[in-house]
Amino acid sequence: MSPPDAGRASFAVRVSRPDDAWRVELLADDAGDELPALERALGEPGADGWPPPFVIVVDSRLYFVVLRHGPGGMVRALISDATMLEWVLAFADDGLPAADLRTIVTADDLWAEEMVERIAGRLGFADELAAAVAP
Repeated sequence: MSPPDAGRASFAVRVSRPDDAWRVELLADDAGDELPALERALGEPGADGWPPPFVIVVDSRLYFVVLRHGPGGMVRALISDATMLEWVLAFADDGLPAADLRTIVTADDLWAEEMVERIAGRLGFADELAAAVAP
């Protein structure tokens, strides 16, 4: 596995779907120590309708984290290399079943940003993601 040539090695984006159109906003070029700010970027639980927005953080191409409000407004996190089996974000409300997400996240031949690109492709916001994180 060799690192991809294009794109950022580390970034954070906010993904939402107001009015049935995907919107991806770059939050940080380097998301290393930005977790509290990224958590705040989710906004208030329920404020953006259903499905709720989520924040994706890719760190050094090795792993990614997805933050999203869960039941009761608590922020839940999926960490690509640790929590997949314990907690299923599944993006099911957005159209990505748990089994499909598991296949992407457990692929040994993909870097974290490639996993996120595949998830974005499956959910339909790949173009918006590419535009948001273009160097």
